[in-house]
Order: sequence, then C-alpha cells, then structure tokens
Amino acid sequence: MNNEDLFKNIIGHSKEYGFIFPSSEIYDGLSATYDYGQMGVEMKKNIRDFWWKAMVQLNENIVGLDAAIFMHPTTWKASGHVDAFNDPLIDNKDSKKRYRADVLIEDHMAKLDAKADKEVEKAAKRFENFDAAMYRATNERVKGYMDQKEAIRTRFVNALEANDLTEVRQIIIDLEIVCPLSGSKNWTEVRQFNLMFATEMGAMAEGASTIYLRPETAQGIFVNYLNVQKSGRMKIPFGIAQTGKAFRNEIVARQFIFRMREFEQMEMQFFVKPGTELDWFEKWKQKRLAWHHAIGLGEQNYRFHAHDKLAHYANAAFDIEFNFPFGFKELEGIHSRTDFDLTQHEKFSGKKLQYFDPEMNESYVPYVVETSIGLDRTFLAVLSSSYKEEKLEDGSERTVLALPPFLAPVKLAILPLVKKDGLPEKAMEIFNQLRFDHNIIYEEKDSIGKRYRRQDAIGTPFCITIDHDTLVDNAVTLRDRDTMKQERVPIEQLSGIVEEKVGVRKVLERLG
Repeated sequence: MNNEDLFKNIIGHSKEYGFIFPSSEIYDGLSATYDYGQMGVEMKKNIRDFWWKAMVQLNENIVGLDAAIFMHPTTWKASGHVDAFNDPLIDNKDSKKRYRADVLIEDHMAKLDAKADKEVEKAAKRFENFDAAMYRATNERVKGYMDQKEAIRTRFVNALEANDLTEVRQIIIDLEIVCPLSGSKNWTEVRQFNLMFATEMGAMAEGASTIYLRPETAQGIFVNYLNVQKSGRMKIPFGIAQTGKAFRNEIVARQFIFRMREFEQMEMQFFVKPGTELDWFEKWKQKRLAWHHAIGLGEQNYRFHAHDKLAHYANAAFDIEFNFPFGFKELEGIHSRTDFDLTQHEKFSGKKLQYFDPEMNESYVPYVVETSIGLDRTFLAVLSSSYKEEKLEDGSERTVLALPPFLAPVKLAILPLVKKDGLPEKAMEIFNQLRFDHNIIYEEKDSIGKRYRRQDAIGTPFCITIDHDTLVDNAVTLRDRDTMKQERVPIEQLSGIVEEKVGVRKVLERLG
C-alpha cells in the first residue's frame, strides 16, 4: 500500500471509529474544519495533559495561563501581524485554484529529495553486484539532485529576504511547476495575503471596532507576562505555558487536520536574561525533542530543520519535523524571539514591561525563547504512526491502532464472556472498581472475538474478560492489544497492574 492510500485509510478509520468527523457534514461540510468525536476528544485531552504535565508540573519555574481569544486590536499592530502576517499567494488561471507560492517551491524541492532517496534505495538493492563505476554514477546523480535543491533554496531565500514577489513567481516559471489540478503553467502574479480573521465588536454598527481572532496564543502570554511575574513572584528565568485555539485564514488548508483554519496550539514562552537566550534555545531544543521521543513513535521519525528565513522577531529558529504519511513536515517550532515582542508592546501601550533583577540590581526587558507545538498535528502524528493493518497467523486480518497506552482514549475494556450466569454482574463490579482511575468501557454485545477487534480498532491497550472461572478463582483474563497474548490475573491485583501498564508516570519520570 502506498502512502497516499494509507493516508486515505487513516482518514476513513478516524471517522468510522469516532475520532474525527468533517465539521457541519450534514450541510456538506466546511473546508478545512473538523470536529473531534468521542474517541478523538479523549485522545486529544491525553496529549494536551501530557504536554502540560511535562511543561508545567515538572518545571518549578513554569506556570500556566489561559488568555482570552479576543484581544485589543493594537496588540496585533504591535506584534507585526497587521502589517506582516502574510503568505505569498498565486493563482492558476486555468483551474482558478489558489496556492501558496512558497509551498509549490518547497514541494518541488521535496521531489528532488525523493529522487535522491530512490537512487540510494536502488543502490542498496543492487549492493552485492555494485562496482566502483556504479557507485560513482549513483553518487553523481544524488549530488546532482542535492545541488539543484540547494541552488533553488538559495534563490528562493534571497527572493523572500528581498520581498521580491516577482522573483518568487519567476522561480515557479523557471522550474516549470504545474498546477496539480489543471496541469498548466498559467500562473498569476504573486501577491501577499494576510492570514488573520477580522470581525467587529460592538452593539451598533457605527460604533463597532475591528478586532481579530488570534492567529497565535503567544501574544496573550506577552501582554500578561508582568502580571504573572509580579503576582507569582517569579524570578528570571521563568516560563508561561498556554494551550488554546488559534485561527488563520490559510490559503491552502490541506492534508486533513495537518493544516486547518481553526486549530489548537500548546505554547510556552521562556523569559531569560539578555545574552543567555541562545544557550536556553539549545537547551529547549533538546528538551522538546526528548518529549517527542518519549511518546514512543520512533526516534527515526523526527528531525530538526533550521529555518531558511528567520521571522522578523527571531535570532534563531528550528523546527522539529515529523515523518507523516505525506513526508517530513513541521510539528513544533523552537524560536529565540529576542526582546521584540515585549519591546513592541512597551512602545505601543506606553507601559513599562521591564523586569527588575535583584541580583544585578538593574531593570531590563527580558529575551524570550518560545516552544510552539500544534496539538492537532501531534494528534495526527500519533494517529498515523499507530495505524496498522495486520495479517495474522491464522490467515485472518485486523486493523489496530497501536497507540501509546498512556495516550489511548480508552485504557481498558471490561468484557463478560456471555450475557448470563452472573458474568455481567461480576464484570460491572470490576468496572465500578476501575472507572475512577481510568477511562474504561463495558461491552457485552457480539462474540468475544468481534469485541476484541473493535477494541483493537480504537486502540484500547488491554481487555479484561470475565468468564465462568472468574466466579470460582476470582481472576480474569487480561489481553494485550499489541501481542494479543492473554494472562490470568487476580482481580485484587488489577488496579496496580493496569496503572503500571497504561499510566503516564513512567513516561514523565524519564523526562524529569
């Protein structure tokens, strides 16, 4: 199965089993908006909680915040979003389809990467019959693709640095990039497109003022930084963490929940003494990568990517990319934002936002290191990595979500073998003992085999089967989702065994 078919299966599976639904589907949906179903909302909460515990609970100098979505409109003037929060837009005249010009060019460079990888794969398959001449030829082809990519990258970065949109269009023309829909090269000029959603606040039209749905959660932290610092008696270095919705009028919203117009961020702004920001930047790069690795999706699926063009507020920036079914894409950004945001808010508000350092006996505007991760993208990374279609030894097949147990929406399924002979009553007794500690479900419909398959499909790590022997020996059968192995477990030991297998504590201990 190729990656495109795999991705389609993942999308279909997520709807069928209650993870994600198209928004407003009975009205034919709304582009690039999705609703999280009964399973999805639980898994999303588990991911959010894992981030919060690792960021706030394990760090004495990081506290939380929940700022309003609506903010004073001058906030976005100060931050630069009103004037500079743009993407380069280009239309194909034949298909009437709109694209991000930078994405078209980046996709072309990704194709060069894929060609180079294919050459290496072909060489590996012919390894035993590989001679020096073949090695040189393969090496030259790979080098040629990489040289092409680097030349495009250099030209592209220079165009972005100079804000030369004519040159950006010319790169698309010179590379003979075609519209994926029409196959034509009939492109419009490139123009900038502001990504913020605007609305009005006020009871009367003539008195209404324009405000914006926030395009990021960070500014709510910056305008509250002094409130938090003083009320919490925080000493630098310290951080403020926040999760919440953000909104961007994306030109090209695509790839399921990877790029949406309404999404959720998990951000932390870390305030440091000027001159120390790059040391802290390196520390947070490694700490955040360790958090991702702790989830257990495979370290080979992550990589760092340096920004080709720094944002106007940054003096260093790296992305953590994840290997989605559609390739390596940004999952989290780590940025050294300097003192840009606080200085801008000082300037536009007229209020001092300086920190008095008692050790240095002086005041200064702190520098900031940011970690910003997409909750929806993390959800997609977990979902797509966990989806498996397996052929079993007996010739049967199953679809299983091999989710990390501590992130699974349902931790345990309680299954009486039959709906009689006192087994449902015993099963409900166990259910009522365990439901205070974990999200568990009770199910008695269909054969035990079909129930196992249903739980595999939603990612339930363990099933507990209550059979006739249970009424005699007070033990149950514990079935492992991944191995399908079964073991007999005394009921009085269930709570501790389950906590050991599905709890988040062990994962957090590795980070702490």
